[in-house]
Amino acid sequence: MGYRSTRQCVDDLRRNDFLVEVNEPVSPRLQAAEIHRRVQASGGPAILFTHVEGCRFPMASNLFGTIERARFLFRDTIENVRRAIELKIDPGAAIRHPGRYWKAPLTALAMRPRRVRGGAVMRNPTTISDLPQLVSWPGDAGGFVTLPQVYTEDATRPGLKHGNLGMYRIQMTGNRYETDCQVGLHYQIHRSIGVHHQRAREAGKPFCVNVFVGGSPAMTLAAVMPLPEGMSELTFAGALAGRRIPMLGRPGGLPIYADADFCIEGTVDPELHLPEGPFGDHLGYYSLAHEFPVLNVESVHHRDDAIWPFTVVGRPPQEDTVFGELIHELTGPVIPTVLPGVHAVHAVDATGVHPLLLAIGSERYTPWMLTTAPSELLTQANAILGQGQLSLAKYLWIIDRAADRELNINDVESFLTRVLERVDWRRDLHFQTCTSIDTLDYSGSGLNRGSKLVVAATGGAIRRLGRELPGGSKWPSGFGPARLCLPGVVAVQGPPFEPARASWWNELEGALRDPFPADQFPLVVLVDEADFCADTLNNFLWVTFTRSNPAVDVHGVDAMITDKHWGCRGSLVIDARIKPHHAPPLVEDPATTRFVDAMAARGGPIAKWL
Repeated sequence: MGYRSTRQCVDDLRRNDFLVEVNEPVSPRLQAAEIHRRVQASGGPAILFTHVEGCRFPMASNLFGTIERARFLFRDTIENVRRAIELKIDPGAAIRHPGRYWKAPLTALAMRPRRVRGGAVMRNPTTISDLPQLVSWPGDAGGFVTLPQVYTEDATRPGLKHGNLGMYRIQMTGNRYETDCQVGLHYQIHRSIGVHHQRAREAGKPFCVNVFVGGSPAMTLAAVMPLPEGMSELTFAGALAGRRIPMLGRPGGLPIYADADFCIEGTVDPELHLPEGPFGDHLGYYSLAHEFPVLNVESVHHRDDAIWPFTVVGRPPQEDTVFGELIHELTGPVIPTVLPGVHAVHAVDATGVHPLLLAIGSERYTPWMLTTAPSELLTQANAILGQGQLSLAKYLWIIDRAADRELNINDVESFLTRVLERVDWRRDLHFQTCTSIDTLDYSGSGLNRGSKLVVAATGGAIRRLGRELPGGSKWPSGFGPARLCLPGVVAVQGPPFEPARASWWNELEGALRDPFPADQFPLVVLVDEADFCADTLNNFLWVTFTRSNPAVDVHGVDAMITDKHWGCRGSLVIDARIKPHHAPPLVEDPATTRFVDAMAARGGPIAKWL
């Protein structure tokens, strides 16, 4: 459907039984977010909060909460977008199959944003204080916009063609921001807005930023699309919306998305940076307070029938998981054209996306050589780590497709099992140290600083993985119990991490020698709670890959260095205990939990999902 506003989207979802209304009073501080989390986790409907305490605007959430509902929102256009991507891969297909691609010119037209002279979003002025002040987690520093569409342009190449639309965090209240005059602008490393900011500084020009909320759901999805740098997300939004995106020209300022529900106009203060955060983020921890740019607010407007859409981020899976799934459906076929030899890439949502990346590659160049050592896989791994946001991956596990041509990259357990059956820890570990990682990942040595590890595997299986806990193992004092997480993977509970205690490794390494069957259990994870880690696959993934910094926390039994290459002869050990420098995990507020429990007990249209 070609929605022009959040209201049109909400009404359509209601008509088709994809939405429920909450008409009793709900606070935007913690309560709305807790309701959202429970409904989303149970696969429930979109939610319209009609009575938001302290605010005159209704709020809507969970619009994209299931992949089925996300496909429903774009049911009239998503196939056209797929076919446009097919033509991007193979332009000659339009000539061979004209009947399949006859709508391609219409899609191409919709991809051109258009300038307009007026727009619904400019009907009513308001202030930041009047907007819904959503607080999702008890430790959040203030009210945040969680579904912003942040628009900027390149000072050296202004215009819609090169504009960037991104989803960057906006803190509206709290900390040291001047009420109604300043908001925090948090953007992470490897984001196009940073390029625009730098070029404005170099050109000595004001860095203007417009923040849109609502409008077509296509704009929300476009804001998180990993498009090539310099390609405007407005083009993708038009294709998915089924119509050209209307942008209102502003003398001396940036264009405004005319159909948005809300718009905040401002200019970044070039001399001022203020602490932004903490904020409960998608890795399942708080991103802590750091200095980020400040946006001086120049105007705030909203349309007549405005609804404030929001989401809640936290330990995955959350609603943003669906964004990733839908984007992968649309862009997955493009991967081999961008990365030769790579058949598939999967950012594992259970780890918060960037901590763990899986890839299926291929050894193509020397088919006559009977070698099991990865070679082209390493070239492909470096290419993956050189691609935009994929470069933020902390762990990249890559396997040769010949190992299992039926391997499904989305089946994480099977993927890890195939790698562990084949990997040779003496040869197949490749570290990058003192490098950049995700801004939100606090496992490293500082903001944006950490390390990466590529695990590459090819050839036939060299071991049979253990599927029962090994008997006879004796753990040192303070260690244990051990639990089986996956075939070949054991979690060992360890003592709390102490920076001054370096002897723990010698103690554990001794226990992992004979009679411990290292060949059956090539991977050991040291954790704070072995039962929790082994309880589910998602727990194992989350604990292991969000709580470790490869260059510091990866150890190996009988480690060795050959020509500066590190490897080990025995089991690989990842220390995934919580460290003092880690950000605290997200924990719900007990009073809010009791409030939502009481709401469920009272019954009503939403009770069965709470």
